[in-house]
Amino acid sequence: MAETTNAAKAHKPGFIKGLKAEFKKIVWPNQETVAKQSATVVVITILLGAVIAFLDYLIKNGLNIILLLGQG
Repeated sequence: MAETTNAAKAHKPGFIKGLKAEFKKIVWPNQETVAKQSATVVVITILLGAVIAFLDYLIKNGLNIILLLGQG
């Protein structure tokens, strides 16, 4: 059991070094790119919400019409 613990501790520095090396490879976007992509996400989210609200309205009213016709 002690051998496993020592082996696990020995691998941690290698993991940390590998992690640091991978972080150095990351290419972070500039502020302009982040702003454009964020604006795109917000606009698409609003449009999708509007489409869902419209479909909800149509389905609700369609079901009300069907139910009213079924009663008569």
